[in-house]
Amino acid sequence: MKRIILAIALVSVTMSKAQDLNDIFVSGVADAERFTNAYLSPVSEGVIYSISNGWYNTADAKPLGGFEVSIIGNITGFKNKDDKKAFVLDLDPATTEYENLRFVDGSTSKLVSTALGDIEGIEVFVEDESGIFSESFELPTGLSAENLNFIPSGYLQASVGLVKGLEVKARFLPKIKFDDDAKIGLFGAGLQYDFTKILPADKVLPVAISAVIGYTNLNGEYDFTDSNFIAGSDQRMDASFKTWNFSAVVSTKNIPVINFYGGMGYITGKSNIDLLGTYEANGPFFSETIEDPFSVSKKADGVSANLGTKIKLGFFRLNAEYNLSEFSTFTFGVNFGFR
Repeated sequence: MKRIILAIALVSVTMSKAQDLNDIFVSGVADAERFTNAYLSPVSEGVIYSISNGWYNTADAKPLGGFEVSIIGNITGFKNKDDKKAFVLDLDPATTEYENLRFVDGSTSKLVSTALGDIEGIEVFVEDESGIFSESFELPTGLSAENLNFIPSGYLQASVGLVKGLEVKARFLPKIKFDDDAKIGLFGAGLQYDFTKILPADKVLPVAISAVIGYTNLNGEYDFTDSNFIAGSDQRMDASFKTWNFSAVVSTKNIPVINFYGGMGYITGKSNIDLLGTYEANGPFFSETIEDPFSVSKKADGVSANLGTKIKLGFFRLNAEYNLSEFSTFTFGVNFGFR
């Protein structure tokens, strides 16, 4: 059961990489922050796109008192996104922004793995000014190395019809604690307005056209104080993802069992990942006690388009859609409702 929760709680995909970054601290806070930002940015971007989806399964807004409760899951793939799986790490002393990190084999630059990648065996080192003290370690690889080529997300969602084509929505994932060191929770709110509801011929029109706005906020905490990460106390990673989805939607209606829908939209969001606590590392450039070492953030935005279908079997409905964007997503929903 914990494994299932771990898969659904997508932010743990980001935070689970925290321990993979432990060695990089020996190069100093500045180098560690710079590398962590490049390493985590692609998975943070994927999370932003993943949790932004699933706000609608029709453009036909519910009438006053109509409601629907849904269990929604998203699978955001990155199997063929090589540009998100690696980045060029420039360690040429003449051009690099890194102060202390160098490649063991003498190279000046290499492709290295992001948190989504699968490049293994890249060794780097740091040494003191005298060259007497030197420490080497292997850079972390990513999710593809674990045969995981997608980012999952999931939550509960409810929609209620108000008057004149207006529908309100809310999504929620209660705060879940798993494996005694991680917590995850999600909430969001949205509005849908069906423009065709104000037309005199609404009842006989074969299609509905709506505008949808949705806001999602996902927060997680990963506590690794007891994981022998680095000596210290109250060590944890806090992650926050905030996204907006603005969409125009069209769908068929007045068909008894199956309907089709599609939309064009714009997704925008930002992630903040804070490394908090006290850290005591022994190394040539990071030997002091550091409090709340750094934060990394990522902004993402882009156009999206989707096409989906919804099957209605009385009180029970199923829907599935494919969303094409920077990180494309397959969304499926199990819905229970009355209209």
